[in-house]
Amino acid sequence: MHRFVLFVLMFFFLSHSQVQREVMPPYNIKTITFMQGDKNVVPIFRLNDAFSLEFDDLYATEANYYYKIIHCDYDWKKSQLVPVEYLGGVDNQRIITYYNSRNTLQSFSHFKLSIPNSFTTRLKVSGNYLVEIYNNDEELVFSRKFIIYEDIVQVPIQVRSARDVRVVNQKHNLDFIVKPGDFLLQNPIKNIKLNIFKNGMINQGIMNVKPMFTLANDLVYRYDKETQFWGGNEFMFFDTKDIRGNIGNVAFVDSQSGDLYKMYLFTNVPRSKFPYTFLPDINGNFVIQNVMAQQTFATESDYTWIKFSLKSDKYADRDVFVSGLFSNFANTDEFKMTYNDKDGNYELYLLMKQGVYNYQYTLVDRKGKVDDENAIDGNFFQTENDYYVMVYYRADNDRFDRVIGKGVGTSLNIVK
Repeated sequence: MHRFVLFVLMFFFLSHSQVQREVMPPYNIKTITFMQGDKNVVPIFRLNDAFSLEFDDLYATEANYYYKIIHCDYDWKKSQLVPVEYLGGVDNQRIITYYNSRNTLQSFSHFKLSIPNSFTTRLKVSGNYLVEIYNNDEELVFSRKFIIYEDIVQVPIQVRSARDVRVVNQKHNLDFIVKPGDFLLQNPIKNIKLNIFKNGMINQGIMNVKPMFTLANDLVYRYDKETQFWGGNEFMFFDTKDIRGNIGNVAFVDSQSGDLYKMYLFTNVPRSKFPYTFLPDINGNFVIQNVMAQQTFATESDYTWIKFSLKSDKYADRDVFVSGLFSNFANTDEFKMTYNDKDGNYELYLLMKQGVYNYQYTLVDRKGKVDDENAIDGNFFQTENDYYVMVYYRADNDRFDRVIGKGVGTSLNIVK
């Protein structure tokens, strides 16, 4: 009996001490996105606001998919809460909203998980969440992180140039204040934590930054280095909403060599060698569109093969990935480029849904660390980025980490 109890306790401890990581989907699952209204969004939502997770299944068999929702603490480990404490209703239910594609060469089924829905009526508390999608055999197909926040504290942000003259033209420095107003914070130096990230890159944030000082009830973050980011460069884009022609950085279209169209983008070169050039972007996001659609873009936008190419010397100890919100900024094999020694190009084919996409080339070392300092397209203080500050709070007697505020700032209004 004692051994059984010990086993249960050990299982509980291990299951709650492991960091919850996102599982990337198999080949047949494409275009995973969080939607609010009719827009793809960075997955950060106010408590009680409606949103959805949507994806396509290229097998087009109207398969059964089920979802589970896990509440996590600040460090993305399972929280101590059980589902009844953070869910209204139940999860582990079948996704019942789906539609089949219309007038497309690539058949697919489009699935939509709305929160709230008839099974899961609400998310009761704020915090980090992970949604897991399972198939009929109870196998995990993929998972995605999202954040639910309460609008309790205010977080004004000012983006400034770096104070270090060696990187003044390459980095952005964030100054911000957590302003609790009438909300009483217990031991804020210990109980407040932050995740600071750029352009929706939730998994690449700056963590565990303490306030530099307090001013009355406000927590002031005004560091020289601790809240700095490499500026990067503006995202590049391509436009495939009309697959009949080569527009929007598409060099040419091949409609003869297979069942699906192949669209070849103009070959890029590393922009770190050139001065900064303003290029309007949507900070890594994408929009599904088809000029020929009659009813809805979600089911009438086709899939095409997109060829990316980068003219560059070969990196001996690092790999090159194509990334954006379409890839969840994940540096996995699907988005890893291959070097063509004959042409001197990095190349990659991706099967992507029609629309307008932002993308960038990301340099990653063999340990999986992104090399922002030596970014392929350089770092420029003029680059327009969105910066997010998520404020986590656990009072002395709380059992989980709440998210009590969100700050968003843009380097468009940078101050030197």
